[in-house]
This record gives sequence, C-alpha cells and structure tokens, in this order.
Amino acid sequence: MSKKSRMALEKKHITFNSPDLSKMQEVVIDGRTRIYIEPGADPELARQRYLARLEAR
Repeated sequence: MSKKSRMALEKKHITFNSPDLSKMQEVVIDGRTRIYIEPGADPELARQRYLARLEAR
C-alpha cells in the first residue's frame, strides 16, 4: 500500500453537533438578534454578557 493511499484511509471527518435549539431558552437582544442559553439560566445576565462582549470589540 502506498503512502498516499494510507493517508487517505487514516483521515477522519470532523463532525460538529449543533445543540437542539428547541431544548434551549431563547433570549431576545434586539429585533434581529437572539441568543440561546441553557434552560434555567438567567436571561438578564446572558443579555448583559452578550452586550459587554459587543462593546469590547
């Protein structure tokens, strides 16, 4: 088996699993922006943290 064919067999595909948004809590930032947080988390704190990150840019 050549080196090139061995490398092709060894490559693994990277898969990303997106979270199920139906199980997350939606927080409205403004008319166009929504973020999703864990159920039971503080929506006001999440909004403040999001806005603080925007201001830091």
